[in-house]
Amino acid sequence: MTHDSFISSEFWKDKRVIVTGGAGFLGSFVVEKLHARGAAEIIVPRSKDYDLRNIEAIRQLFSDIGASINTQSPEVIVIHAAARAGGIGINRKIPAEFFYDNLMMGVQLLHESWHFNIGKFVAIGTVCSYPKITPVPFKEENLWAGYPEETNAPYGLAKKMMLVQSQAYRQQYNYNSIFLMPTNLYGPKDNFDLENSHVIPALIRKCIDAKDQGSRQIVIWGTGVATREYLYVEDAAEGILLASERYSKSEPVNLGSGFELSIRDLAEVIMRMTNFEGDIVLDRTKPDGQPKRNLDTSRALREFGFQAHVGFEEGLKRTIDWYLYSTEKDLSDSTSTEASCS
Repeated sequence: MTHDSFISSEFWKDKRVIVTGGAGFLGSFVVEKLHARGAAEIIVPRSKDYDLRNIEAIRQLFSDIGASINTQSPEVIVIHAAARAGGIGINRKIPAEFFYDNLMMGVQLLHESWHFNIGKFVAIGTVCSYPKITPVPFKEENLWAGYPEETNAPYGLAKKMMLVQSQAYRQQYNYNSIFLMPTNLYGPKDNFDLENSHVIPALIRKCIDAKDQGSRQIVIWGTGVATREYLYVEDAAEGILLASERYSKSEPVNLGSGFELSIRDLAEVIMRMTNFEGDIVLDRTKPDGQPKRNLDTSRALREFGFQAHVGFEEGLKRTIDWYLYSTEKDLSDSTSTEASCS
């Protein structure tokens, strides 16, 4: 065991951790890493039991784990990874839901965490909170220099309110909450539904579907020149836990990889890695979204020693392999079910 691993294990051995969204994409990796670190107890509230948009459900959650407004619970940490999120298409389709659901979950959960004397609140924000036009690389001090890109502004602003709240509650109540901003995430267990997925899983599915169907082209939205930075989901989960262990300030912190790529170049990489030899068709009637995204991650390195480790193509390979395996498994399960009924 390394020295850092020993420190991590010591920190978590008496901690009870609530991971909202712990059954989802990012949250599931956070939960896996908490198990590996030996956390004393991990609680994953499910939406069917606790609707986090409802303040009474949040109060019930804290009561159910034994937290009280009359006693301190320094051993309890809330990692708020739950989010209503998706790509540009779904953000344009239901912006009101994205705003309301994310705002109500975040603001009420942080407030009740303070009210119930929860030891620490870790808010997971989003790169979508940055202004549409931000100097590259994005520095945390640029966060208030303009309005977010219009297609995801409701989501980005709803998440950003947790930063305002974190700073206000630290100022007035000395409450320990932190605010992290991961860039675009990708990896195994992502959402590959073309209706509401992000760009990497959407492109992987489009390439594999086109190859399977004998199509000679895939369509991508916009001009293809917009850039994004991509962070492998396990790296993001590691950054969140390092911040939970070592960071106790309310200044926002970027979590990124420092790797920026245009959407067109991304499509070409995924085509190569999925062995799809067709053409790219640009649908210029659709928006590009934010023109550029690339984060300055020096604060994360300085404050809690985080830097990304998984290379982009290695992360893509793991993601593609997982999708192919899960698709084959679904087909196998379907065939097996039909055979048993015949």
